[in-house]
Order: sequence, then structure tokens, then C-alpha cells
Amino acid sequence: MELAVVGAGYVGLVTSVCLSEIGHHVTCIELDKSKVDKLKKGISPIYEPGLTELMMKNVNLGRLSFTTNYLEGFKNKDVIYIAVGTPENEDGSANLSYVDDVAKIIAKNVKRDAIVVTKSTVPVGTNNRIQTIINNHKPSYISIEVVSNPEFLREGSAIYDSFHGDRIVIGTNSEKAAKLIEEINKPFNIPIYITDIRSAEMIKYASNAFLATKISFINEIANICERVDADVEQVAYGMGLDHRIGSHFLNAGIGYGGSCFPKDTKALIQIAGNVAYDFELLQGVVNVNKKQQRILLDKLYDRFGNLKGKKIALLGLAFKPNTDDMREAPSISISSELVKAGAIVYAYDPIAIDNAKQILDSSIHFVYNIEQAIGGADAALILTEWDEIKNMDFNLINTMKYPLLIDGRNCIKLKDIKPYQIEYHSIGRSSVKNIKSNNSEVVCQVGESK
Repeated sequence: MELAVVGAGYVGLVTSVCLSEIGHHVTCIELDKSKVDKLKKGISPIYEPGLTELMMKNVNLGRLSFTTNYLEGFKNKDVIYIAVGTPENEDGSANLSYVDDVAKIIAKNVKRDAIVVTKSTVPVGTNNRIQTIINNHKPSYISIEVVSNPEFLREGSAIYDSFHGDRIVIGTNSEKAAKLIEEINKPFNIPIYITDIRSAEMIKYASNAFLATKISFINEIANICERVDADVEQVAYGMGLDHRIGSHFLNAGIGYGGSCFPKDTKALIQIAGNVAYDFELLQGVVNVNKKQQRILLDKLYDRFGNLKGKKIALLGLAFKPNTDDMREAPSISISSELVKAGAIVYAYDPIAIDNAKQILDSSIHFVYNIEQAIGGADAALILTEWDEIKNMDFNLINTMKYPLLIDGRNCIKLKDIKPYQIEYHSIGRSSVKNIKSNNSEVVCQVGESK
């Protein structure tokens, strides 16, 4: 089918590439000319494993193209996807200005009947709002129906998720529109669930809010485990054996970040507030997440008292591995606090350095390998569980001023640490102190929480 996608950001670009991969002809419309020029040259504006290769494959096959021109992009299109950003307002609500603008542009520029599909994450009632905007601006002889089709992609595995997802949700009050969007998505060979338009909108927010809740819950359990000498990994494993609970998203650490969970949890709280409902549970989830990002700082203060003049290495800056996304990354608040405390901060990330430089404090020393980051450091903090960091050569610890490693992602196995002269702390697990005493004998202590 002939499809158009408005927006070449994370959702828009992945959607365009994957729809073209299953055989549709897709025109991706993006107003940023420099971004379009790069895309035409095969340069992706985001880091996502497998995306560039798949994009170029379909460009070369003539199934995928990019333009800044709406008239060109909408020409002969059966379906138009809205995939623009919905950034967070100061009150936590979603900013729908870009969505509104696109709705008006579609109404004024389409020359034939079409279906508009909303991929952007939007509050309940937004698709009805889009329909009203379109109806108020389109010619009377053109029929345009609006469908909700939320995405459930994980950054770092979005291509895989597109072809191996759990479900595709289609929300519409039109049987005709539902059948057409179902037909478009059939080649993905993923279960399709058709529901009403407002339920589809709520499914997206409810799903992300529930996953965020699991993360904050296990982090609270981890904090208790540290105080009662239990191991949160064993607790999580035992919990996950119950199929009603499941093992996913029970990994303790320094909390969630990224473009979805922080924004969507706040937006759902705002949605509830708009109908005079106090979503106390979700507010607690948000508060726990904010607190959890301070855990590593508290461990540093417990160890040193004063951080002024201490060289602290940050290993990993992106909010999760396999992405260069810095949105709501714990490294932002942690590095800011370290700088305020007078620490000398060295930071390394295999992919996100360039984006981090645009966000983090200018006094931070950005380096391009682990060795540069930890050499001479008083402590090193693991903030992102990149494979390179998980599998680092622990002999490098010998280059530190003091061998203190604090793992904010519990990505290193305790048994792998024990052979090295190191002081190691993580979240909700035993600490390891394997350092030389004054008489040069090696003292190995496992089981201390601090």
C-alpha cells in the first residue's frame, strides 16, 4: 500500500523502515531539511541496532523515501501516520501542539479519502480531538477517519520488537478502517487486537505505567534487602517463577529513564487528575524512581563523606544500552550532583558521548574508553549496562587511586569480582571488600551491605 509517515524521529523512522520492509511503499515526511539530507545519504539521526542497514535496503529497493514536502508526501497515499513528538509540559501533561499542527496540515493538503493513524503517544481523547481538527479544516468532499495504533517498541531492540512483538493494538470506531489497518499489519505476523479508540490510547499508558511500577517495586525490595541481608536477585528470581508475576522488569538498579516511562507515568497522573482522580500508586512509583537515582550518591557519601576533589568515573551515560538516548538518563542528575559537590567527573559511553555533551555539565571530562575514565579515579559508577562495561577487564581496577566500584545496574556477577582487589557495591546485593590490609594480606569480605 501507499503510506506516509509524518515525523522522522525515533517512532517515525522505525515505523517507516519496518512498514517498508514488509512490502509497503512509504514516504517519510520530515521538516528538518538537514535530517532529510542525511537520511537520503543513509545516515540515521538515531542509534538503533539494525536500523541503518534496513533503511538503506528499502531505500535501494524503492520502497522507502524521504521528503520535506507535505504535498509530495501525501500524494496518492491511502494511509497517513502521525509520529511526531509529544514532549512533556511543565505540569507533566503531554504537549500536543505538534500533533495538532500535523492534523491541520493533513486536512489542508490531502486530495483524496484517507485514514490517519496516530502512532504518537497521546492522552485519552486525543484521537477524537484530531478527528475534530481534521473535520474543521478538510474539504467537505473528502472523508478522513482517525485510528489509534500505539507503538510498544523498546529502544535498543526496536527492529526486533517490530517483527516479534506481543501484540498490535488498533483502536477505531470504524469497521472499515479497522480492516484496512489490520491488512497493513498482517505481514508482521503478530497478534492483532482491535478495540475502541479510547481504550487503545489507554492501553499504551497503562502498559508503560505498569512496567514502571514493577521497576520501582523491585527497587524498593532491593533497598530492604540491603538492610536485612537478603539478595534481591534471588528474591526477584523466586518471584518471577510465579507466572502471575513473571520475571520481566524485576531487575533492581538506579531506576528507569528514557523517552517513555518518565513522560508517560507523569502524563497518566495528569490524565487522572483531569477527571478528578488521584492516582496515588503511580505517584508513588514516580517518587520512588526519583529517590532511587540518588542511591549511588548516598553510597559515595557514606564512603568518603566529602566528594570535593575526588575523581569519579561514570561508566555509561545513556539511559539504557544499545541506544544514544539521553532523555531522563540517571547520569544527568547523578553527574549534576557530583559537579555541585566539587567532584572531578570523568565520563565514558560507547555511543552516547556526543548527545551527552549537549546535556551534561561542561566541566565534565568526556573520554573515549574505560581506561581513561577510571585511571587514577577514587571511585567508578556503572550507570549503563553496556556489554563493554559488563565485560570490562577488572585488572584495570589496579589503575584506580582506590579500587571502589559501585554498580548501579547489578550487571556484574559477584563471583566474577571476588578474585580481584576491589571494593564493590551494588543494589540490594552483598558487597565485596577484597582489599589489602596494612600488613599487605588480602582481606576478602562478602556479605556487607556497605
